[in-house]
Amino acid sequence: MHINTNYQNIEETYLFSEIAERVRKYMEKDKGAALIKMGIGDVTRPLCHSAVEAMVKAAEEMGTPEGFHGYGPEQGYDFLREEIADYYQRTSGVKVFSGEVFVSDGAKSDLGNILDIFSVDNVVAVTDPVYPVYVDTNVMAGRKIIKLAATAENDFLPMPTPDLQADIIYLCSPNNPTGAAYDGARLKKWVDYANAHGSVILYDAAYESFISDPDIPRSIYAVDGARSCAIEFCSLSKTAGFTGTRCGYTVVPESLIRDGVQLRKMWLRRQTTKFNGVAYPVQRAAAACLKEKGLAEITENIAYYKENARIMAETFTELGWPFTGGKNSPYLWVKCPNGMRSWAFFDDLLVRANVICTPGSGFGECGEGYVRFTSFNTRDNTIEAMKRIKDIFGQS
Repeated sequence: MHINTNYQNIEETYLFSEIAERVRKYMEKDKGAALIKMGIGDVTRPLCHSAVEAMVKAAEEMGTPEGFHGYGPEQGYDFLREEIADYYQRTSGVKVFSGEVFVSDGAKSDLGNILDIFSVDNVVAVTDPVYPVYVDTNVMAGRKIIKLAATAENDFLPMPTPDLQADIIYLCSPNNPTGAAYDGARLKKWVDYANAHGSVILYDAAYESFISDPDIPRSIYAVDGARSCAIEFCSLSKTAGFTGTRCGYTVVPESLIRDGVQLRKMWLRRQTTKFNGVAYPVQRAAAACLKEKGLAEITENIAYYKENARIMAETFTELGWPFTGGKNSPYLWVKCPNGMRSWAFFDDLLVRANVICTPGSGFGECGEGYVRFTSFNTRDNTIEAMKRIKDIFGQS
């Protein structure tokens, strides 16, 4: 027997595991430190009332003979798939069909699992810095990976070049970690490239609900031609606070065909073979979030995080620290002061301010010299963290 030796090519220490270890060692030295976590992108606001109410009702149904649900459809219940299709129409102005929607336990899973339908000899393009899952899942499979530099010079939004040869292209907008977002014109160039070269764009739209700029599409399908070249992944983790509840969805258009095969049918076959679906109460809660009342409630939570981001942006502007994101994204990508390297600034901020960020170098070579802050903490903690940072670095 032989193991998959591609796993030996993955970085042994996952970025957030390294952060946790450094924080643990620091806490051993200063057990009374009042740490404020602004690194990992976990939410702090509770589930909205509509979601909880629907989940409780669904759980009670499961306790009755007539309301019990056993195995459900692997691609999701029709009531949720139809609600998601309607959500697209209302928020993005685009038409997707419920049969193109696949419900899952989150975008992270699908972004890795979608690779099952693609040959290992496909060349993959990712931006750098990049969400580590895009890279690691392809390294595990043994695919060749091309990294597209995302820098201040290109607004952290790499574009296709004449010499680019990529079969699978990962795009995340608004981006994790940089917070940068593609406008319609730039996204159209990627769509045109993919259609011209027969490539497939894997479009991560996990943060679409944070977009407020009308020039930035909330779905790639708002761009003409995208239905023939793009698969879109989305999640309720940040939109509705489902990080611990787990529910997301992937859209595979009927018109997306490669090698004469409809990719929607391939993904359906993959999911029905390897996935047993999302729990009924969770799907009921997800559907409730997307209805008028629930949508108003989760929009209020998103506004809360966006105000946190505004407070942070105001602080970094006052300090003169260049940054991107924060307006259409819950992330702020900040250039380290005084030319510091990412991990050095992480350690300095931890020790002097007791504030935790995420080193940009953990997202790729082009992330060196930057750190990521998230707006997902409480208002009080956000204000306190910014005060500490201003008190310490405003003097230097």
